[in-house]
Amino acid sequence: MYKPRQLERIVKGFSNHRRIDILRLLAKRPELSVLDISTDLKINFKTASEHIRRLAIAGAVMKRSEGRAIRHALTPRGENILRFLRILE
Repeated sequence: MYKPRQLERIVKGFSNHRRIDILRLLAKRPELSVLDISTDLKINFKTASEHIRRLAIAGAVMKRSEGRAIRHALTPRGENILRFLRILE
């Protein structure tokens, strides 16, 4: 069972419309780079990078090195967050 502060960190990690867009995109197309994500969502590269960083801190996204590129995919927590958001829709 999570403590309230841990839950707060998780919720703050995905409480932004861009971060929700990123989660949905990674659910459809895992293993994307920051450049892929920023291009697909038509947002600034640095903005995308910061949102991904916050999602990673919340444990919703994992990073994997592939040569010089970093690939991103949902974690089980990220998948649970998307299920939770679908309930709210």
